[in-house]
Amino acid sequence: MMSSKLVVALVGLGVMVGSVQAQELTGTLKKIKDTGTITLGVRDSSIPFSYLDDKQSYQGYSIDLCLKAATAIQKQLGLTALNVKMVPVTSATRIPLISNGTIDLSCDSATNNAERQKVVSFAPTMYVTANRILAKKSSNIKTLDDLKGKTIVSTSGTSNLKQVTILNGERNLGMNILAAKDHAEAFLMVETGRATAFVMDDILLASLAASSRAPADYEITKEALSVEPYGIIERKDDLPFKKAVDTALSNVYTSGQINDIYAKWFLKAIPPKGINLNVPISPELKAAFAKPTDSGDPAAYAAVPEAQKQSLKLKKK
Repeated sequence: MMSSKLVVALVGLGVMVGSVQAQELTGTLKKIKDTGTITLGVRDSSIPFSYLDDKQSYQGYSIDLCLKAATAIQKQLGLTALNVKMVPVTSATRIPLISNGTIDLSCDSATNNAERQKVVSFAPTMYVTANRILAKKSSNIKTLDDLKGKTIVSTSGTSNLKQVTILNGERNLGMNILAAKDHAEAFLMVETGRATAFVMDDILLASLAASSRAPADYEITKEALSVEPYGIIERKDDLPFKKAVDTALSNVYTSGQINDIYAKWFLKAIPPKGINLNVPISPELKAAFAKPTDSGDPAAYAAVPEAQKQSLKLKKK
């Protein structure tokens, strides 16, 4: 039987260790502990990941996952309350704002790839999409080659814009490529005829088309230009914070909690228009939930389209 003196000694040691751990907090965890606030980067029109609803409230799949991470961090830090601050970001500003400490996590629709991993880190993959082309059915666009000499648009700061720019040069397509400030503006350019097509991740294209005034007018190509794993963006080289976020999300994935969260945004009617995207969990995503990974290598999720091999010159890990 353990003596009372030993119990007291162990309790005292536990208090001392806890105190030391509190004193040794660094980086983002220390910032959150000191301020009682976690700051999330959010988007205006990345449906259903991160967007403004008709009540001017930010919500979405990525935000729900970030809030799960925030709750776990609050518990880890022993905070009785945690203020969640949401700061609007764009594809072009989110990485700089992560790097300079303005936001702690970017909760949107960000592709995890080797180039971005040089400057930021990513939480375990939350979605797997593909880079495709949206155009009006009347344009009869089936492949990228069909856009030769035409005006297309993609969103500034995205991997999609970079890839299609590379492909334009490699295939000598002579496309006029425009950069929109956000996804909503890019879609509007196709809607109003200023661009023939919008090159972007297929789930975002499907969401924008479904939310438009005439959903039946648009078509998304079967041809995929790339495989794109999505992850919540974290600051690079802040390992304690990354561990806290990654552990929280991995628990959500492997415990099965993710099924209800996913269904809420992809299998049920979502605000503000009550549209059901009806996109079941893909085999690739199901595998990523079962064995969480923060790999930015598309080959870790599915076969890599030939266009992606050529334009991004990917190397297998």
